[in-house]
Amino acid sequence: MERMQPKNQAHLDRASLTKFAWLSIAAALITIAMKSGAYLLTGSVGLLSDAVESIVNLLGALMALGMLTIAARPADDKHTFGHSKAEYFASVVEGLLILVAAAGIAFTGVERLFNPRPLEQPGLGILVSIGASVVNFGVARVLMTAAKKHNSITLEADSQHLMTDVWTSAGVITGVGVVALTGWTRLDPIVALIVAVNIIWTGVGLVRRSVEGLMDSALPADEKQVIETVMLKYRQTGVEFHALRTRQSASRRFISVHLLVPGAWSVHDAHHLAEDFEGEIRAALGEAIVSTHLEPIDDEISMDDINDQ
Repeated sequence: MERMQPKNQAHLDRASLTKFAWLSIAAALITIAMKSGAYLLTGSVGLLSDAVESIVNLLGALMALGMLTIAARPADDKHTFGHSKAEYFASVVEGLLILVAAAGIAFTGVERLFNPRPLEQPGLGILVSIGASVVNFGVARVLMTAAKKHNSITLEADSQHLMTDVWTSAGVITGVGVVALTGWTRLDPIVALIVAVNIIWTGVGLVRRSVEGLMDSALPADEKQVIETVMLKYRQTGVEFHALRTRQSASRRFISVHLLVPGAWSVHDAHHLAEDFEGEIRAALGEAIVSTHLEPIDDEISMDDINDQ
């Protein structure tokens, strides 16, 4: 037997997440304008790298909007488990975009390292960049809160990207400030190269997590422990479990397990116990599809498939 939250409710819950993608798009457009202005004012390659990353933020936010829209679609004849895995494509693409941005920043930084240039109006450029960072920080916090609440890897990826942008801006602003005070122009491209390395680290992490999701990785250890705790409670009633299998698909969790009950139990009693067990798992983990297979505990062939796990 199998239970999950009502399809229409799940569809509405995921559809509501697109508003956060629109928020991210708006933030990207604002910061692109501000950071581009800061670069034009100063000529700093560090600030240019910051502006490039905001362009990547925009592309990532547009991808997130598209994938969240697809993920919100209800199940159909060709996708009977829904479209939630579409979220992983958004985070993979965003991770790859981050890597492309890092490569471009590194290339520009190396060129400017060998051909340093003095900065112009660094004070005004720094103020504009700080304003853009405040926008990114605020939106990143909103997205991360929504990501945790709705278990959305797409919003989490977008939030992490924006926070990477915030740290990037902090490094760039510091570098530009030091250059303005000391006149050491080569520090500007050095900061840009450090930023590129930090961006690469973030991009690789996003791609790795997304690929794991596409490969149907099992639930994390803490969530498996939650399942084990619920099963322990039911073992005390004389039932047993085996062949537990789990996987994560974006916001959805899939759990299947064989439930062994005394052979003398009626189908009615076994069915109600399975319903109670599935309900407790969903209550503990949130959005989940829980499948149980009833078997008599005193039948020797009930355990035959345990080696297929």
